[in-house]
Amino acid sequence: MIFNYYEITLLKSPLKPLTYSSEESINIGQKVEVKLQNRIKLLFGVIVKKVEKPIFKCTVISGILDEYYDEKMLEISKFISQYYVCSLGEALSLYTPFKKNIITLDLDTKFNSNIELSNTQQKALNFTDKNSTSLLFAATGSGKTEIYIKAIEEQLNQNKQAILLMPEISLTPQMEKRLKSVFDDSVAIWHSKIQKKRKNEIIKGLLEGNIRVIAGARSSLFLPYANLGIIVVDEEHDDSYKADNKPRLNVKDLSIYIGKKYNIKIILGSATPSISSFAKIPYIRIKDTFFSTKKTITYDESNLKLTNIIIDKIHTTLENKKQVIVFLPTRANFKYQICSDCGKTVECPFCSVALSLHKYNKALMCHYCNYTQAIPNLCPSCKTGTIKNFRLGTQEVKNQLQKIFPNKTIQSFDRDTIKTDRILRKTLKEFNDEKIDILVGTQMLSKGHDYHNVTLAVILGIDSVLNMTSYKVREKALSLTLQIAGRSGRSGEGEVLIQTKNKEFFQEFIENSDYENFLKEELECRADIYPPNIRLAKIVFSHTNGFIAKEKLDFQIQRVLNHFKEVELIGFKECAIFKISNKYRYEMLVRSKNTKKLLEFLHSIKCPLASIDMDSLH
Repeated sequence: MIFNYYEITLLKSPLKPLTYSSEESINIGQKVEVKLQNRIKLLFGVIVKKVEKPIFKCTVISGILDEYYDEKMLEISKFISQYYVCSLGEALSLYTPFKKNIITLDLDTKFNSNIELSNTQQKALNFTDKNSTSLLFAATGSGKTEIYIKAIEEQLNQNKQAILLMPEISLTPQMEKRLKSVFDDSVAIWHSKIQKKRKNEIIKGLLEGNIRVIAGARSSLFLPYANLGIIVVDEEHDDSYKADNKPRLNVKDLSIYIGKKYNIKIILGSATPSISSFAKIPYIRIKDTFFSTKKTITYDESNLKLTNIIIDKIHTTLENKKQVIVFLPTRANFKYQICSDCGKTVECPFCSVALSLHKYNKALMCHYCNYTQAIPNLCPSCKTGTIKNFRLGTQEVKNQLQKIFPNKTIQSFDRDTIKTDRILRKTLKEFNDEKIDILVGTQMLSKGHDYHNVTLAVILGIDSVLNMTSYKVREKALSLTLQIAGRSGRSGEGEVLIQTKNKEFFQEFIENSDYENFLKEELECRADIYPPNIRLAKIVFSHTNGFIAKEKLDFQIQRVLNHFKEVELIGFKECAIFKISNKYRYEMLVRSKNTKKLLEFLHSIKCPLASIDMDSLH
């Protein structure tokens, strides 16, 4: 009996490829089922290489499935595993496989959007035609979407497919409407909350050629495209493009890599582009806006609360039959519960963070491990003091506003409230139909929504963003403020009220619409210390025994100091949140101008307790 031997990478597994045998000849990229050691449950794997018979005995492949990963998927996954320091199986598991037998690709449909671009928009479109990768540095309301649609139309009429990436699913209902008005049923929306049945329909349509445009979140990049022509990354500055979990890739950066490797057009767009894109990508600045707008900026230098000036501004806006958005970075009712006697916070027993108060659920909840407990009558530490609430959250602001404006409709817009695609669409439609007077939310509010009746944007708690421990705090705080400010006065007059004790910082760049100068100044400040001129990586060591985690950290510190001269140790410490899910955490930050040497060090860390974040944002 003649056997064939294959290296198989196990999907979602940190293991290196393992060798298995089969009587059948199997194609590279085919999905299979295999057994691992004494585990009863079969695991999914992918054939990555045919090899000679090894000297050791091989387990036989248990099952051959009719799903495939094509050559591009395998090549990009190898890059992801190398650059973002993960296994090939973890990288490949990002992709959605496909069935070869349903590829028909009928791509003959031609589209005519009938969109008339302004001279400025046409100049920007011409700029994207001349550059394989380009950045639209375009003011809020300048008509980026029309440029995207025309660029996508050009590619579709060359019998190609298109991706439009968005940082949040909260953007998709509005974008879906605009895309479908031009491309009809050739458009599909893709994100985590789409039901499995619909996902299968989309994959089938993509392979058959009925679906030509995919719009959605990060995972949209990992579908089986037969002839991809363009990737548009909207709101390219948004940190949501960077994954929190392994593989910790940045989808915007990966899109640029894919574009260069496979000759696919890339368009990035933002009113507040990231410093890395501004420094490295050819850009065109668009300052003209479709509607003439006039914005008034007001500052409230008090602590985080609803002050009289804020309430008066909201009252005046509502009296004029206009709508209001209120932003703050904290969800729930209150972020901290502090004892009036001993001054200690009520902490999660498994994480070193304060529990957040959720009045609606009558509970304290941890936003890291989801631990929930009843609201205590007395302080759990001293047993005598009463608990007081600090740092407002969205739910509390909503409740307070409802008491002040009892006859108005006020709605929350955060992850606690917007749990499903249906609720998302319902809330946005009601706000668009002016059935909601005030929308109170977190960063979801800043994501490119276009509502012409909003004339007041209230920004609370922005100083907490400026006080975060990250080299990006100035960029993030200013970008966020400008994005939220852009939701007010889309046509006509608008007002922005910023509650901050850092008035000078915001005044300098916001009132003069001077984000380009801010980026240039920030680039000089970062020099060769922080990205984009240098590569930065963070390694976190975590264990239920804090001593073991610290021991592993110390070992890697000595290794980088003694053996990796081109890699610089910036610092090491307990993580800002020292304990999550009962694991103690230590971190080290390293940087290098030499990407290859930095990756050599990161790949040399063989500690299973280590979590590696290449191009860390913190």
